[in-house]
Amino acid sequence: MKLFQGKTFIALLFTFLGIIISPYFFGNASDSSLYLQADPKKEISPARGQAISLETAFQEVFDSVSPSVVSIATEKTVRIKNHPFVDPFFDPFGGRGGGGEFKQKQNGLGSGVILNDEGYILTNEHVIADMDKLTVRLKNKKTYEAKVIGSDPIMDLALLKIKPTPDLIPASLGDSSRVHVGSWAIAIGAPLGFEQSFTVGVVSAVARGGIDSSGLGYLQTDAAINQGNSGGPLLNINGEVIGINRMIASQSGGSVGIGFAIPINDAKRIVEELKANGKVRRPWIGVNLSKITEEEIKEFKLKETRGALIRQIMDNSPAAASGLLVGDVITRVGEKDVETPEDVITYVREQKIGKKNRPQGFPEGVEFESRYHNCRKTRKVLIG
Repeated sequence: MKLFQGKTFIALLFTFLGIIISPYFFGNASDSSLYLQADPKKEISPARGQAISLETAFQEVFDSVSPSVVSIATEKTVRIKNHPFVDPFFDPFGGRGGGGEFKQKQNGLGSGVILNDEGYILTNEHVIADMDKLTVRLKNKKTYEAKVIGSDPIMDLALLKIKPTPDLIPASLGDSSRVHVGSWAIAIGAPLGFEQSFTVGVVSAVARGGIDSSGLGYLQTDAAINQGNSGGPLLNINGEVIGINRMIASQSGGSVGIGFAIPINDAKRIVEELKANGKVRRPWIGVNLSKITEEEIKEFKLKETRGALIRQIMDNSPAAASGLLVGDVITRVGEKDVETPEDVITYVREQKIGKKNRPQGFPEGVEFESRYHNCRKTRKVLIG
């Protein structure tokens, strides 16, 4: 027993001495060539310095804006009819066969942006449409039940409100008219349920029209946008909201780098009306317009493809009362020359509806070229 203790003591002694003197013989392991360490004295090239500055800028945008981006959990109850030929005895869902119906909850998730410290939140109308319950979750994980102040399905915008709280950090709204192709485009939202996701791209087109019947000229971006980004902000490099992400173009349902956002300048006008009235009252003239083709120039004896061709006039509409005809070409509205139908739609949309018995029309009428009279005439069209 004593012999064993002596050997153990000697072994421990040599181990201790080995630990002490080994660095002198073999060097420190961290100094070995197997370990690559950053050289603190290595100079950073100008190009790499610019990249690092840009990286820092992106981080600053996320840190400053992400508290203003919320997730919106939606819930509604739907009625589903039972299959009439299912034997309840073999029904794994507990008697849902044999006719009748049962209730089932459906959940969704979208994004939104905080407008002010009063608790107003902007999102897409399709995020909250027909929902029974809306729950807003802030970045700090606190949740609040939201109510709908107003919504507009045409522009696909909705205004929500939660109770005011010191945790609310409003976003800074930018000017979408100053956005150009090539401008930085940054999206924050909850794509596919992954909250507070940050993606970066550029604006690939501005005033992209003809997407839907809203008449909007969308901001197009290649920043990755997926389901769940809807209602979240599109930002510039200064962290200002330049658009509200709405939809993507995709055959697979996933992001392929073609996303569309509602310009924030258009959204601002809608928000004010939603806050005041809960809905949007739109001016209209009652026409269906289209672009002019080369074939129609010959058929209608027109001079050029510039303008908006009237395809249809609605009954009892301001256009019908003014004497406009199907086949007329609108070439001017107010003081603005018309290049495409979107010019007419934009102009009318920006007008205000007049008071009862005092409708407000185009300041200088609508100038159009008529295939019936082969001449240019100016007509006063009142906006309804």
